[in-house]
Amino acid sequence: MTGRNDGQADGRGRVYQASGDQHITEHHHHDLSGRGPSDEGPSSRGPDSVRRPAVGRAPAILRDRDALMLRLRSAVAQDAAGEVLVLHGLGGCGKTAVAHTLFRYAAGESDRLGLWVNASDHASLRAGMLAVAADRGAGDGELMAARNGLRAAADLVWDRLDASDRPWLLVFDNADDPAVLRDGGWLRTSPRGTVLVTTRQSATHWWPAAELLHVGVLPRDDAAQVLCDLAPGAGTAEEARAVADRLGRLPLALTLAGGFLAHQVIEPWTMSEYSRRLEAREDPIELIDRGAGAIGDDSRHLVSGTWQLSLNALVRQGMPDATPLLRLLACWSDDPLPLSLLADAELGPDLPAARVEPALRGLLDHSLTELVRSGDLRCLRTHGVLLDSVARGTPDDRRDALVATAAGLLKAALPEVPERGARDPLLNLLSPHVLALLRRVRDWSSVRRRTAETAAECAWRLVTGQHRSGEYASALAVATEALGLVAGRLGDEHVLVLRLRQRVAKAVDRLGHFEDAVARHRRVLEDLERVYGPDSPDTLTSCLQLSRPLTWLGRTAEGVALMRRTVTGRSALLGPSHPLTLEARTCLLELPPGAELEEEVGKGPELIAACLRELGPDHPTTLAAELNCAHALFNTDRPAEALPLARSALAAHERRYGTDYPITLAARSLLSGVLATLGESTEAIRQIERVIEGRERVLGPTHQWTSAARKKLDRYREQQSGLPGGHQ
Repeated sequence: MTGRNDGQADGRGRVYQASGDQHITEHHHHDLSGRGPSDEGPSSRGPDSVRRPAVGRAPAILRDRDALMLRLRSAVAQDAAGEVLVLHGLGGCGKTAVAHTLFRYAAGESDRLGLWVNASDHASLRAGMLAVAADRGAGDGELMAARNGLRAAADLVWDRLDASDRPWLLVFDNADDPAVLRDGGWLRTSPRGTVLVTTRQSATHWWPAAELLHVGVLPRDDAAQVLCDLAPGAGTAEEARAVADRLGRLPLALTLAGGFLAHQVIEPWTMSEYSRRLEAREDPIELIDRGAGAIGDDSRHLVSGTWQLSLNALVRQGMPDATPLLRLLACWSDDPLPLSLLADAELGPDLPAARVEPALRGLLDHSLTELVRSGDLRCLRTHGVLLDSVARGTPDDRRDALVATAAGLLKAALPEVPERGARDPLLNLLSPHVLALLRRVRDWSSVRRRTAETAAECAWRLVTGQHRSGEYASALAVATEALGLVAGRLGDEHVLVLRLRQRVAKAVDRLGHFEDAVARHRRVLEDLERVYGPDSPDTLTSCLQLSRPLTWLGRTAEGVALMRRTVTGRSALLGPSHPLTLEARTCLLELPPGAELEEEVGKGPELIAACLRELGPDHPTTLAAELNCAHALFNTDRPAEALPLARSALAAHERRYGTDYPITLAARSLLSGVLATLGESTEAIRQIERVIEGRERVLGPTHQWTSAARKKLDRYREQQSGLPGGHQ
């Protein structure tokens, strides 16, 4: 933004700003018609009226802009002047609607002259500003001189604005390319009025000395009310909220949806039906855009076209890389995306690694995405309707490369073997992006099978990480949805599909639904045996996973047989000291009283030594070996021998995983049982009370394991009181 400057002409007919680093180039054209060369075409003949906003259907009521409108009204209060306010935000967020509301207020209650200029391109801006000069009293001769380059047009306009007999509000609408305002010095301040700019361009260097005001999406209830305002009677407030959520609460999308619902005649849809069809359609953007007839056919009024204007502007500014980067982002979700994911991004010649940073800066400057924080992580957030619109317009021959890149970046961020108990905040952040990627795989038929497999492996790694961090409910939800998305592309017998089914069954087991878990594990085991054979690594894994809920249900013999089958198979396939073999041997020690474990218990010290030697003292299997050896000693009536191992195992699990991790709580529960058996009732009660507190926090008060801990507490208290039945 520049202040007012007087101009001076040189002998070649150019007018330069007297101060500052900008100049205006205007050539002399002696056109006897008086139109001048810049009057070619409709946009150059000037707007019909600068006193009337050139907008489509304006909202009757502006929802949830109270704080913003309070600030804007203060800028057009009596004696207020000399300010430039910039409304910036994503296309379709309602910046023009806010400006229109202020315009009406200024021209009405504030008794100001309202002037509205389309600043989307040079020709429209120039024609509109010369119309402003004419409105403020410029004569035909002055206007002709400005049109023909004999006088600096911007100086003429601002001279007239400074001399206005009435205070004014001047709106520059759709100034998405700030260079249009900069070239020629059109953006200035004046003691007679206030300037308001609407733009998608948020970079502060374009707006020196201006106040930037962000316009975002609407809160949920206000977004729902917009739908109810436009289509009263089409649905309940709750149905409107559901539609608003699906539309990302974007004002343009809400306006289109409301207009569509309000203008149906033959078979009007309810909001519930509209929401259902949005979810069912492969191309929801086409349905949203059907409402454009109610507000005009300008591409700014279509969600499929509004953001293309910003991408076109970026191309003109020398940043064509912004388009492939936005297409890459469209492979993921509208949830916060960790910026670290883009550290190694590249799409070959379409987006070299060195161009990712400037391309991202371009998207940020044009409000196509935004920086947010999730905890300590810096993230990007891009509107969901924008992502769907970009995905819809992505050429078919680019889709496989985009999905392959997106899947590769996710795969690199997800550990192949997640650490047990490590609560990585990145996992939950990546969860919606993995699922969104799988939806693109499902919907884009041009994605190759190998690419689909990489995306499915991302889901498997994610679910494994969630499970090992103790987030069983999240693991179950993600694995279930991922299965529904990938099975159709890869087939029910693909190994990754079967591994996801294993994870579903394992999460069901950990959540305490043992009968359901057994049924699921059996079906997976049968399919693996049929497709991959009885001794494949995945088949043996299913044997081990099925054994656990069986033992919980008292079917110990079958559980032990499956465990021993796993140990034998892994020893033959991988060797006796392989981590997976040691894992199976460790699991075999975690059996209830009555199981014939003498041989395994006798080999407990050797197993712990092997784990220490092969895996190290902090490896999850080493910790489990020590805990399960204590468990086996206790279950074979050797509590005194179990006590030091139980204490040591609890301390190690607390140190490694924290106090509330499920296995840490299981270790504490074991210690309480050993103490109770040895007559140490006071400490046993203290330990089991901590187990109950932890399980209520982690699993909830009604979970089977929480209930089992309460029953233990009752027994220990009876034992302490010397009542019958107090024996562990």
